[in-house]
Amino acid sequence: MPSLDLTQRLNACFNTLQLRLEALGPLLGGFRLLAARVFTLPEVEKGQEQAEITTLEVQQQVGKTALATGLAHYQRLFIYHQKSDSSSKAAIRLPGALCFAVHDDQYASALALVGEINDLKAQLAQLITVESQLPPEQRFDFVHRHLRGLKTLSAYRGLQVITDPDSVRFGWANKQVIKNLTRREVLTMLQKSLQGGRAVPPYTREQWRERVRDEINQVSKLPPDTPLKIKRPVKVQPIARVWYQTRQKQVQYACPSPLIVLCRTQQGATVPALGELLNYDRRTIRPKHVPAALPAHLLIERLHLYVAT
Repeated sequence: MPSLDLTQRLNACFNTLQLRLEALGPLLGGFRLLAARVFTLPEVEKGQEQAEITTLEVQQQVGKTALATGLAHYQRLFIYHQKSDSSSKAAIRLPGALCFAVHDDQYASALALVGEINDLKAQLAQLITVESQLPPEQRFDFVHRHLRGLKTLSAYRGLQVITDPDSVRFGWANKQVIKNLTRREVLTMLQKSLQGGRAVPPYTREQWRERVRDEINQVSKLPPDTPLKIKRPVKVQPIARVWYQTRQKQVQYACPSPLIVLCRTQQGATVPALGELLNYDRRTIRPKHVPAALPAHLLIERLHLYVAT
């Protein structure tokens, strides 16, 4: 059970984070808007969290409408900020860019406030995932006992500031998470799941415990030095590709929230070109190169756990 001191620090951290996020809107709203473009994506329906995504329809907003939507998005931290039939487990994303002309004092103020917000977000994640000393299975109850309805995915997600770009283009990224594990590490992970005591629908608590016991039995039968890996596809993600002409450099960013683009026009920065995010259709994606995968067979489907052969 986390200490009273930890819960007090958790609440203090989150209350300060909310205050700083509330201050962000008036600060950015006081800057001269150069351009704004955001892209609303469909929310994931309840029960469809694991459904394969093959298409996504994008709705675009520009100008002051996009600015208002983007500023509101930074404060969408709770389940009640989304549709009632949307999944509370799925992340809410709003790719795009909000571009402002700033002088030196405004630039420094924006960097300072966003830096403080990101520090508070990192501190919040540290309190919940590390200092609580709770396994993942028990963190949900801990968080929602003290911050009811909080979407930790949104609360942890940092804000991204970019300076004086020449263009910002948008696209989609398909990735896989690959993590190599030992038999001992997998058994430790499964034991924590067993001890968590939670039921995972559609199973009852005892049915879920029995399933995890079967998985522990499968892994225990493997030789101790068996190479294991989790190879899990990540749902398609919106990305931004930012081009800096003077440096002849392109930087790619994950784009779950609008980029905050600060243009120091007094130093010669110009309005960046903002691209569009087109609808996603997996059938049109053609990877340039797919490396050959090493032989492996699936051991536990729900964990995407494979045994190298």
